[in-house]
Amino acid sequence: MRTLSQNQSLRLLLASTLGFLFVAPAMACSRVVYLGPAGAVVTGRTMDWTQSMETNLWAFPAGLKRNGNAGPQSLQWQSKYGSIVATCYDGLSADGLNEKGLVANILSLSSSVYPKLDGKRPALSIAGWAQYVLDNFATVAEAVAALKDEPFQLAGLTLPGGHAGTGHLSISDATGDSAVFEYLDGKLVIHHGKQFTVMTNDPPYDQQLALNGYWKEIGGGVMLPGTERPADRFVRASFYLGEAPQTADEPQQIATMFSIIRNVSVPFGAEHPGQPNVAATLWRTVADQQRLTYYFEMTDRPNVFWVELKKLDFSPGQPIRMLPVEGAAVRAGEVSQQFAPSRQFAFLPGGDK
Repeated sequence: MRTLSQNQSLRLLLASTLGFLFVAPAMACSRVVYLGPAGAVVTGRTMDWTQSMETNLWAFPAGLKRNGNAGPQSLQWQSKYGSIVATCYDGLSADGLNEKGLVANILSLSSSVYPKLDGKRPALSIAGWAQYVLDNFATVAEAVAALKDEPFQLAGLTLPGGHAGTGHLSISDATGDSAVFEYLDGKLVIHHGKQFTVMTNDPPYDQQLALNGYWKEIGGGVMLPGTERPADRFVRASFYLGEAPQTADEPQQIATMFSIIRNVSVPFGAEHPGQPNVAATLWRTVADQQRLTYYFEMTDRPNVFWVELKKLDFSPGQPIRMLPVEGAAVRAGEVSQQFAPSRQFAFLPGGDK
């Protein structure tokens, strides 16, 4: 694993004070994992972006044949597990929970650099990265064991609006295990362990950890950074996660997670010239990985709604189903029976530019 020198850490801490500036637009998202009594695991995230992402929810059964949509050497696979997924543009699986309690979250990372496609291994559009994990693995340990040897290559993509689709992947499972996958300077870096419970978009994850270590020395009860910048959101999420009550009460666990991710959400209008890694929060998700319930909240709607995966049939041969979300009617409560049959979408195409 990559480590930071003392001088590098000091430079990063200075950068935290002055603010990170990036030239590429980014989804300024945040992800948090709560570990509670009796094995409770709840993962929440925000989706922050500068324009509509035309988000819908999809229910995918097991047994689906997939294509990585990254050229003639595209990765092919068949899903082992069913999942509920929140999509962007009905072509990118951004967030989801599978029937084994595994959660996958794609967050933007503008400093990602993927290896050039070499034609020797299958290629997968980054739009299908999270879906591949949800389709194939029940635990974080399984995913790390399979992906550390890089059986395929990731292909970057261009999102609608011309924005670069580069990102890192976080996963967590029903045991509370977590991992973060990043491609930096063309190399895969994996952080694996239950301690990796918070993640934002930029900077790379080892730098996020170093910055958070600095603020821990100050103490969140004395002062917390309050801006919308990703480094500040990481610090606030970490502090409030540490303050979260250890409760066995399910509604309180879900409310606790929503309170944390709402605290690190970005309000409408909070977009600043020179800081494209800051964008308004469009939606939030909370996944209860023991009870297999996926909660969803649009920030321009008044209600939370949710899907209990046990009320859906994910067996092979069942239809793909979709629930319109963005721009749809206001929803509330459990909505598993509101999904309607739909055709499978293709992942947004990936490839070297």
